[in-house]
Amino acid sequence: MQKKFLANLILLLSLNLLIKPLYIFGIDLTVQNVVGNDYGIYFVVFNFSFLFNILLDFGITNFNNRNIAQNNQLLNKHFSRILVAKLMLALGYFMVTFLVALIIGYQGIKMRYLIFLAINQFLISFIFYLRSNLSGLLLFKTDSFLSILDRFLLIIICGTLLWGGMTSTPFRIEWFIYAQTASYGLTALVALLIVIRKAAFRRLSWNWPFLVMIFRKSFPFALLVLLMTFYNRIDSVMIERILPNPAGKEQATIYASAFRILDAVNMIAYLFSVLLLPIFSKMLKTGDPVVYMVKLSFTLLITIALIISLGCHFYSEQLMDLLMVAHVQESSAVFRIMMFGFIAISSGYIFGTLLTANGSLWHLNLIAGGSMLLSIALNLLLIPRFMALGSAWASVITQFSSMIAQIVVAWIIFRFRISWRFWLKLIAFIAGLIAINLITRMLPIAWYYGFIIMVVSSLIFAFVLRFIRLSSLTGILTGSSVQPQK
Repeated sequence: MQKKFLANLILLLSLNLLIKPLYIFGIDLTVQNVVGNDYGIYFVVFNFSFLFNILLDFGITNFNNRNIAQNNQLLNKHFSRILVAKLMLALGYFMVTFLVALIIGYQGIKMRYLIFLAINQFLISFIFYLRSNLSGLLLFKTDSFLSILDRFLLIIICGTLLWGGMTSTPFRIEWFIYAQTASYGLTALVALLIVIRKAAFRRLSWNWPFLVMIFRKSFPFALLVLLMTFYNRIDSVMIERILPNPAGKEQATIYASAFRILDAVNMIAYLFSVLLLPIFSKMLKTGDPVVYMVKLSFTLLITIALIISLGCHFYSEQLMDLLMVAHVQESSAVFRIMMFGFIAISSGYIFGTLLTANGSLWHLNLIAGGSMLLSIALNLLLIPRFMALGSAWASVITQFSSMIAQIVVAWIIFRFRISWRFWLKLIAFIAGLIAINLITRMLPIAWYYGFIIMVVSSLIFAFVLRFIRLSSLTGILTGSSVQPQK
């Protein structure tokens, strides 16, 4: 199972690291620099459309992923019925989202953005549900290609509009939103055709007792996603609502600049969880010990997270100056703090996924509920005084609090043994990374050469400490077994 996990992880990361950085830094970043502060309004409305995203899914995707992984034969029986449930939920999502938008005063351009962004949220949720069937069947290769199809299409569409010379009108943020709708729509259609074939789908099936059973079983998943969405996405909405204009719009744009990169690297951690949820679910059902898989995935991900987070912290000004054309200093200060959240988020994806696969949703909901209240309280306290920087601090504190709680709960439930040797190596690795960053920053060379040297040196140091084991990686490529790390 470890070999299957690593082999598919390599494929999934390779595809996503090929396409998604090109989209984020080539398309998304260019759009922000071209449209200026209009991107801040888009970012706020986008995050608002995300707040009630759970109403589109109600935890069905996570429930379905875990359920299909443990009972493959249920795909044919459940697929047509769940499609009906998804359509019902979409109607509820649109009603609640637009009602709340009207209550808080959205109108004009914000409401026009919201119409298409809400449609996009439905398409994204639908794609995730369709992919959950494929990953539940352990069809990771197909799922991997679908995971980058929407971004690939966006690169083609937006690249043509930005640099294709097809229009003399300056690029507008509305075009970016419409391009997303087209890309998500095409991806959803492709995914639907693939799943229909796997599920031997014939027609939609209405079954009220089944729908009640699904909603009842998926409710804990739904509550978890709702709480996590609020404490992860409410920051920018609170910035724009709390601060008066034009400060609110400007600070939301600054926050978006830093958040974009955090959101981009979070893709790596999220891809781990996509693979781990069905694998953990299968192992727990068959009684296989999960400790080695947990340690393997945690070690790989925390190594990546520490290198990226510390590198971005020490090179924040240079990276922001390279990427941004406005608000460089302000964005750099926010970015420097916010990137530490990637360490906590990465750990949370490992242990949170394990607890989800185990069905420990009461614990996760308690942690998420506390995190949401902490995030709102810290934002209310810090935004008026420190603006976007205060929201960054609120985000990092909340993420680390959630991470610690998840690790403690997993340690208690699964009775993991504490490996002091491992934690001492981790402390040594962190100290070494800090030293490497400080030294490369002082080298009398261009900063980007220093950054490259830092990344290479950090990876070599990880191999020296055996956080990344060459034997494991070559074992995957040659098809031999993967031994647990010590």
